[in-house]
Amino acid sequence: LGLALYASSLCAVSGGTLLYHDYCVIGAGPAGLQAAYFLQQAGRDYIVFERSHAPGSFFALYPRHRKLISINKQYTGKSNSEFNLRHDWNSLLSHDRRLLFRRYSRDFFPNADTMVRYLEDFASLLKLRVQYNTAIIHVTLEKNEQAWNGHYFLLTDQDRKNYKCSCLLVAAGTWVPNVVNFPGSEYVEGYETVSINPEDFAGQTVLILGRGNSAFETAENILGVTNFIHMVSRSRVRLSWATHYVGDLRAINNGLLDTYQLKSLDGLLEGDLEDLAIVKDKKGKLHITLRFYLENRNISAGIDSLTLPQDELDNFATRAPYDRVIRCLGWKFDFSIYNRSLRIMPGKGNIKKYPQIKPSYESRGTRGLFILGTASHSVDFRKSAGGFIHGFRYTTRAVHRLLENRHHGVPWPSTVYPITQLTNSIIKRVNEASGLYQMFSVLADIILLRENATAFEYLEEYPTGVLAELEMQTGRKAHSGLFVIIMEYGRNFSGADKDVFYYSRAVGEAQHAWQSNFLHPVIYYYKHLPTEREMRLRPPDWPLPRPNAIHHIVEDFLTDWTAPNAHILPLRRFLENCLGTDLRNFFAESCFLFAFTHQKLPPSCQQGYVGMQGVVGSQELRQHAVQAGLLQDYTRTDFLGDTPPDSHDGSQEQLMRDHGIPVRPLQHLVNAKDE
Repeated sequence: LGLALYASSLCAVSGGTLLYHDYCVIGAGPAGLQAAYFLQQAGRDYIVFERSHAPGSFFALYPRHRKLISINKQYTGKSNSEFNLRHDWNSLLSHDRRLLFRRYSRDFFPNADTMVRYLEDFASLLKLRVQYNTAIIHVTLEKNEQAWNGHYFLLTDQDRKNYKCSCLLVAAGTWVPNVVNFPGSEYVEGYETVSINPEDFAGQTVLILGRGNSAFETAENILGVTNFIHMVSRSRVRLSWATHYVGDLRAINNGLLDTYQLKSLDGLLEGDLEDLAIVKDKKGKLHITLRFYLENRNISAGIDSLTLPQDELDNFATRAPYDRVIRCLGWKFDFSIYNRSLRIMPGKGNIKKYPQIKPSYESRGTRGLFILGTASHSVDFRKSAGGFIHGFRYTTRAVHRLLENRHHGVPWPSTVYPITQLTNSIIKRVNEASGLYQMFSVLADIILLRENATAFEYLEEYPTGVLAELEMQTGRKAHSGLFVIIMEYGRNFSGADKDVFYYSRAVGEAQHAWQSNFLHPVIYYYKHLPTEREMRLRPPDWPLPRPNAIHHIVEDFLTDWTAPNAHILPLRRFLENCLGTDLRNFFAESCFLFAFTHQKLPPSCQQGYVGMQGVVGSQELRQHAVQAGLLQDYTRTDFLGDTPPDSHDGSQEQLMRDHGIPVRPLQHLVNAKDE
């Protein structure tokens, strides 16, 4: 069948007209629309294909019980829009302030129908180029040395129309239900079709296969009307507050844990689903047994002729028959439409539901094919938020920036600052940046030092997994060392078996910052850009190779890293040690003194005072500096002649006298300069 489909598609391609675009995007869900926005802002030639009549078709059906688990925090106490995105898990990135999700719903956990309406408005208000009712059913390659990546992508839709593009962005998500086949699996109802009316379950006994949010969401809906609910899965329950992974069980859905632990009939079991078997009796009841009990047995002969586990173990946990069995095992990527020439392969182990991709989100098998959105979650599965809107809105932007540099010669956006702004720049970003906060350990800010550390270049939210390729991927140079700023949890703080509420779980003193458990900024310093080999050999669970120096900013209960002594001072001293320079800011009087007593002025004096940009001392400013212990109190010293105490010239002369520096008339200095 696959060969026939491939042959027919080749015939169609060879005989029909190909509609060309530089970029083709498959899927008009959140990731597809986010990619379209960036492409449109850059003025690129693109098209988005959506199989449904409207964007966000996944949310038109899921979650079945219509309550999202992505938070929509209305108030944070701050007006900074970038900071507020840290607590807005539904909005896509755009310049239009109307397209913030909080303008669509005030619910902390919004309704999925609101998400559908939001995505429709996002596409229409921004006039994104989406072609609806177009299901791409086959994708293959056409070799061509003139193409960007050495080949074109050929797409065929359900009407046998053909499209051709240079770069393919797959944002179709994971929507194919995971199904486990075992004897009797035909009696199992799927999450995608099961009734959501609680009254349909009144007085019934239910078994749920699965242990994720969809399973617990289903249980929560019928908890009050069933006889009891049992839930079975291969792995133990993982609570999101323990794992710090938003895809694990959220508190909004965990009512069954209460009824299980408080012995109200419901319960959880662990077991491999492939070892199960279901036998239906004459009354329509479903009996759970194990596959090996049915080996060499005739199931059609009836349940009375079969040996069940309870026949040998009379307290077998699932000996009571069930009225219904519901499958809630999540979804997987649809590999079926991609020709073998694209070499899109599933991952291994617990990421086999995702396609194999590089840390740059490009397919491992085909150059120019990028996976966006939920299907790209293999890069940070169970580590960060890349499988959810509040994560992949940033990784999609990162992919766009990589493509801009690769295909259009547009370097990664950056800003150059004088070295005196290094501490302030870092403090500003760690306190407000949403991309670093949501995609912790995956996206990083990069600071590229200029020669002699007189200035630096700041790049925001670069994928850490391709740090070794930074110069090639960004068009920026890293000749003089670099700092990498990321957010991290403590090394041993997250896990299904961790007690995250133990008494001394938080660190409050700067000298113990490296032991911080909660999310906090970490700065890595490298004298040279790490190599690919160093990236491969990095320590387990480290996002980056071992640096030349590392600094943890101590965790903060308010996630506000602006305390002068606990946060800023240790950071500045770390930066000074790495650079071998003084990053303090000085008053004009101090710079004037340093000019006569030091061979090298601090950077703030070089870039400020010497450039005639220093702050001229006034009575109020000088008094503030004295009270802070930054200057001596020269106002108590007798000044020569009639010069008032707040005279700038007089204070400089007195400062020199206090330090034993001879004071010569200004005219003498001018003459000496002329000589």
